[in-house]
Amino acid sequence: MAPPTDGLTIALPKGRILTQAIPLLRQAGLDLTPVLANGHDRRLLFDLPGGVRVLLVKPVDVPTYVEHGVADLGVAGYDTLCEEARDLYEPVDLGVGACRLVVAEPADRPVTLRRGMQLRVATKYPRLALRYYRSRGIQPEIIPLAGSVELGPITGLSDQIVDLVESGETLRQNNLREADTILHVTSRLIVHPASLKLKPAAVTRIIRTIRIIAAACAADLPPARTA
Repeated sequence: MAPPTDGLTIALPKGRILTQAIPLLRQAGLDLTPVLANGHDRRLLFDLPGGVRVLLVKPVDVPTYVEHGVADLGVAGYDTLCEEARDLYEPVDLGVGACRLVVAEPADRPVTLRRGMQLRVATKYPRLALRYYRSRGIQPEIIPLAGSVELGPITGLSDQIVDLVESGETLRQNNLREADTILHVTSRLIVHPASLKLKPAAVTRIIRTIRIIAAACAADLPPARTA
């Protein structure tokens, strides 16, 4: 039996993570057919069967909607959660969207890190990058970028970059190499702490159901039936 979801609002990320999470969410009793049938229209809010509301937002914005209580639950990447240090409950690693946060540099100009050295680093993750380099005795110049981080070393803007990679093919095509891995990343189910108190039955059942299904998927087993 699908868990009760009356009155719940869930923030889901657009794009690749949503595609990978849909089978798991469907097994948890969330009928995302209206979202999948969205096609080329630009709707961002959906009222689903069972009384659940879905917000489609940019992946980086999911924690914001949950933290501010607009959504009770959401699906967010571990990289975003670590970078922003939000006050959220992260009860389940969904095991989808696997990638790595890495340090990368020109393949023909490797950098030898030394305490106290001057270093320019381009990244979408200034806090995680700064923490990484400070742990090695380096106070880098962090250059925040919103996209095309790989261009940093190519154009001379930076010596290294800190960015997400999945296969590493984009790095290779731009003559960059991975120098170190900072973080292994998957997507997590996140919950607003107040929602656990205000909607305990619905939220707890969703968490329990998704935890069982995610564990079964990780073990490559059929999910157990949930009451």
